Amino acid sequence: MEGVNMNRKKKQEAREKASTRQLMDIEGITGHSLVTPHGELVFFMIKPTNISVLSDSSIGARIYALMNVLKGISDIEMLCLNSRENFEDNKSYLKARMDAEQNPVIRKLLAQDQTALDRMQVQMATAREFLIIIRLRNEKESDVQPYLSRIEKSLKDQGFTVRKAGESDIKRLLGVYYEQNVTTEVYEDYDGERWVILNE
Repeated sequence: MEGVNMNRKKKQEAREKASTRQLMDIEGITGHSLVTPHGELVFFMIKPTNISVLSDSSIGARIYALMNVLKGISDIEMLCLNSRENFEDNKSYLKARMDAEQNPVIRKLLAQDQTALDRMQVQMATAREFLIIIRLRNEKESDVQPYLSRIEKSLKDQGFTVRKAGESDIKRLLGVYYEQNVTTEVYEDYDGERWVILNE
């Protein structure tokens, strides 16, 4: 039993010393992909279509176009992310404060804050990002770019507005996916990187 506790303690210490990338199981970020032990991930960002203004036949045509893309690509994954902040925690906090607040003036101010958050959330309700992910496994380097170009062309031929995600896009996607951080403009490779002044 003591040996099991020692192993558990060693694993915990190793986990505490691990970098963020190691914890997320990421080996690196290239100019066009996310490198993991399970393959290299390339992201294609698709501009969303507002289907609420489309007719039923137009929606059917969009679905058929996506089906044609999916049929032509064997290793494809899809991801949908919020591209705006989620205010639910803030709204819950304001509601709890209103319930506990005795002063009617403060309660009114809190209600106004909650109304403002509701308004912002409604304005951003359709802010989504849709991604098609291609997992490269053991492709030769010379075959990768033509393969990715063919996929991008296929998406564009079916009427989708698409572009391949670059390094800064991938960092932002990870920020949104793991912590709903959509306010940071520039993601650093190392914490505090922007504060370091290099002496040249």
